[in-house]
Amino acid sequence: MGWQAAAVPLAHAAGEPESSSACQLGPGVQHVINIVFDNTHFTRDNPNVPSDLEQMPHLLNFIRSNGTLLTNEHTPLISHTATDILTALTGVYGDRMGVPVSNSFRYFNPNGTTNLGVSFAYWTDPLFDPTTSSPTDTKPNMLTAAGLNAPAPWVPFTRAGCNVGGVGTANIELENIATDIPTVFGAGSPQAQEVTTNPGQAFSDFVGIAIHCAQGDSLCSAANGGKNDSLPDEPAGYTGFDALFGHKYVAPQISPTGPLTDLAGQVIQDPAGRIGFPGFDGMEAPVSLAYVAAMQEHEVPVTYAYISDAHDNHPTGPAFGPGQPGYVAALKSYDDAFGAFFSRLATDGINSSNTIFTFTADEGDHFVGVQKTGCDGVTIPCVYGLGQIGEVNANMAGLLASEQGITTPFTVHSDDAPTVYITGNPAHDAAVTRAFERATSALTATNPYTQNTDDLTRAMADPAEMKLLHMITADPARTPTFTWFANQDYFLFAGARNCNSPCVTINPAFAWNHGDIGTDITTTWLGLVGPGVRNLGVKNDIWTDHSDIRPTLLALAGLQDDYAHSGRPITEAVKGARRDLDRLAAVYKQINAPVGQLGFDSTAFATNAIRSNSPGDATYLNADATIQSWTSRRDAFAAEMISLLDSTAPGGSTHHNDRDVNNLITKGQQLLDEVHAAAS
Repeated sequence: MGWQAAAVPLAHAAGEPESSSACQLGPGVQHVINIVFDNTHFTRDNPNVPSDLEQMPHLLNFIRSNGTLLTNEHTPLISHTATDILTALTGVYGDRMGVPVSNSFRYFNPNGTTNLGVSFAYWTDPLFDPTTSSPTDTKPNMLTAAGLNAPAPWVPFTRAGCNVGGVGTANIELENIATDIPTVFGAGSPQAQEVTTNPGQAFSDFVGIAIHCAQGDSLCSAANGGKNDSLPDEPAGYTGFDALFGHKYVAPQISPTGPLTDLAGQVIQDPAGRIGFPGFDGMEAPVSLAYVAAMQEHEVPVTYAYISDAHDNHPTGPAFGPGQPGYVAALKSYDDAFGAFFSRLATDGINSSNTIFTFTADEGDHFVGVQKTGCDGVTIPCVYGLGQIGEVNANMAGLLASEQGITTPFTVHSDDAPTVYITGNPAHDAAVTRAFERATSALTATNPYTQNTDDLTRAMADPAEMKLLHMITADPARTPTFTWFANQDYFLFAGARNCNSPCVTINPAFAWNHGDIGTDITTTWLGLVGPGVRNLGVKNDIWTDHSDIRPTLLALAGLQDDYAHSGRPITEAVKGARRDLDRLAAVYKQINAPVGQLGFDSTAFATNAIRSNSPGDATYLNADATIQSWTSRRDAFAAEMISLLDSTAPGGSTHHNDRDVNNLITKGQQLLDEVHAAAS
């Protein structure tokens, strides 16, 4: 397919900064700019208040006028920042890259207790447990289904001669000063010594910013602070590549005349005034986009950047509600930043004719608070009084004890969709597990906003269902007893096993829940602009999810990964792409995506089975076997389908027999119909 073939890049436009002459991408592609927002919405959270994107017209109009804005884009599960961004970076779900739960999780120790794991850690780190220096689980945090370190997303670009910049984006630069520093710099390095003597400065110096260089590129030389870009498990090997890690080493290369400033002209520094990386919450649009522009202007033609949310009052809090003045002001600063960003890039000769742009948000959010009327936020501010905004916190342990008489020891990853770990790690069908699950499914709470009694369960998933949802990794210690997709107004935690202190309260510090399977959380948006992208404006009739971003980007850039993706190139939005497999693609997404029809229907079926209490637990056991059968069939069909749909994977080809394609479509639809009937 011509639009996927690599070609010699076009000559630089007048005024464009020189990037590495060795960088070889697809037809007309000289730059790649990837931007992921934290919790930024296309749809309105209050019908009277313009949405986040509506309040950023510089960005919204850029996408609509030059490319395609897909508004039927979806997240994987669990719908959280780490899992969502890593799915977009890799094109695979959590079962194949190791992070299917959230920004943090728990893992079982051999004695049946659990410890904390943090999903944000540099790509080659072992599991990051900040509570101990000797975790019992030392497997890589980023983990393939075969138990190896997951392939890194910058590799196809650096192999093609392109330097790749990371700006606050999950796990492609250092995320912490605990495990990341010894992994990259060494335990006895000067950088490790700085962590000991001045940890705040070390965080600003080394975390959050990186450049992964093409082989032999002098930008990442030892003289500039470069370190070996080690990827020991990378398919086909990865040697002779270096990288710069941290603002301390990157900033002098992209701002050689003085301290790096944001797009408003302010020196980039952390809240304590230390020059350097300002923290992940500090990666607001004027800051993050300044890093991107400076990198693009200084021999880094491929950049991945993160922009923090606008609905929290960073860095101190609390949360804003829709239309609240602080929220509107933050979005205005974001809009101004995008206006300045696009103008600066245009002056540099970086534009939609020679640059692939991808824009998305990690996930949506569910606002918890009073829905204000009589205001639009822009001309009439929305004002929230005491007790009118904030997630509903609920003590799961206290509710289980007081409502159901369950005092079984357990730990939980606190969340709107908490993962539960029963102490001792009992089997999924053990009596203690089943009693605990049934009790959880029956929990209720009095909503402090409405005074109504709420059923706290939206859905539940045991290990069999989690496997169908792509949530089981190659590390059994990370598998929770079950996942509870709770009422999306609530944030569940495990406190005291009583309600002597109220078990249900409003927490005004946080008001935007995600993780759950509600459509306002799992539905988001994707903007595509650049060479090869069709100008379709806003499209809501193409069903996509984050796993499709990677293969689409590679197809446009003329590159391939060394592994098969879970997603597929979004051919509907690409010029010159063959469209004869669109029906197959539509069925594929519905059977394979975690929040496709199969995922939703099977979760409903699993929830009913988990709630059951038939003699011998036959209903549950039979349902579990049925789900395992569905998963096996789905995996077989999906593997055949994606081999035809994804030409950016090894051996990928669109050559096919129409009869075989129709047969796959029929099999997939039959499975969808079967599962839907069982869930009804």
